[in-house]
Amino acid sequence: MAQFYAAKQRVATQQRLTVTIEELDPFGQGVARHKGKTIFVSGALPGEQAEITLTEDKRQFARAKVTRLLNTSPARVTPRCPHFQRCGGCQQQHVEVALQQQSKARALSRMLSQAAQQPVAVDEVIAGEPWGYRRRARLGLQWHNKQQRLQMGFRQEASNDLVDIQQCPILMLELEALITPLRQCLSGLRAVRRLGHVELVLADNGPLMILRHLDALQAEDREKLEQFSHKHQLMLLLDAGDETLTPLTEAKPFYHSHQLKLTFSPQDFIQVNDAVNQQMVAQALSWLDLQPEDQVLDLFCGMGNFTLPIGIFVQNVVGVEGIAALVRQAAYNAELNNLKNVRFFQHNLEEDVSRQPWAAQGFNKVLLDPARAGAAGVMAHVVKLAPERVVYVSCNPTTLARDSQTLLSAGYQLERVAMLDMFPHTRHLESMVLFRKTEAMG
Repeated sequence: MAQFYAAKQRVATQQRLTVTIEELDPFGQGVARHKGKTIFVSGALPGEQAEITLTEDKRQFARAKVTRLLNTSPARVTPRCPHFQRCGGCQQQHVEVALQQQSKARALSRMLSQAAQQPVAVDEVIAGEPWGYRRRARLGLQWHNKQQRLQMGFRQEASNDLVDIQQCPILMLELEALITPLRQCLSGLRAVRRLGHVELVLADNGPLMILRHLDALQAEDREKLEQFSHKHQLMLLLDAGDETLTPLTEAKPFYHSHQLKLTFSPQDFIQVNDAVNQQMVAQALSWLDLQPEDQVLDLFCGMGNFTLPIGIFVQNVVGVEGIAALVRQAAYNAELNNLKNVRFFQHNLEEDVSRQPWAAQGFNKVLLDPARAGAAGVMAHVVKLAPERVVYVSCNPTTLARDSQTLLSAGYQLERVAMLDMFPHTRHLESMVLFRKTEAMG
């Protein structure tokens, strides 16, 4: 026993260090340095001295958790959510919002500076309310036999286990208010053991719910769900897993953007933070410096979040998207808003867009809003179009930095950078960049 005890002490001593946190990375981890090695410390803030235990030790870096804080930063705040550190949704509720934004902006500046091989500053941070901002959420459902109850919540990080949430302060209030009554309703269904997940969306005309069920629902269950939808005035759709949704209510969801009404399918992607989305669209319109004679191309246009507002100001705008259902929805919205100068096309965006018939007249301005993988296959085609201005909206700074190099090497200048605080308290870093063609390019 004495030998075992001594060995345990020796290993623990090897792993335990005292460090001072120098900065915060964009994922909310404290960054310290020890003997030339960078250590990422979960839960620690700049200026804090901490005793840490290594959880991962690589040649170039290490990861650690805090054993004991020796002092606390004034930027440390009490997390609002009781599920913090268990729920995988938020990582930075212990960090004051200003520091969250600064650390993300600093990381964005660093990555773009490396890509441009010159200092690149973040000009502004576009933000809204840091709480009650999320208008879309997907909650997992699991039946626990031992406890004989339904769990409903978000997944733990790096786990399939659910955190059974009672509240969620980042959800819009109308959605958060549904959590308790929804759990009660679903728990009372005969199909409670065979439910998959539930999606909640707050449209401008009210809340929307999609219920994924693994078996056909009996009439009794459908009636209970309909009663719930009437009581809480929500649009309700059932998802049996066959790629079609069965609506139990007649209303169609929509939201407004720049005096336009945008209808959407419950399965369509819409930005989860409406306040930041509205500011982002307005900033994109401003950076494009739209003129009546402009010919604008919007790549990865989705259901027209940018395309349709652009159409208010220019002669012609074309939106291009790879998913047919989104193209149909976007075209419907153009018709709904009487925008005759807006056209949408489905196209594989890895292929040369400059050779398409709808690109024959050319484009003098381009906006693109790709998914996390970025637009590596598209950038060379954008350069061929030789637009005066390019606005790149990004949800991944790594692919943004990579794609920026194509424009920079083609002679474009990186003129403006904004950090979009689309997801406060999380590790997501969104941004937008304006590139301008230099005079020498003609």
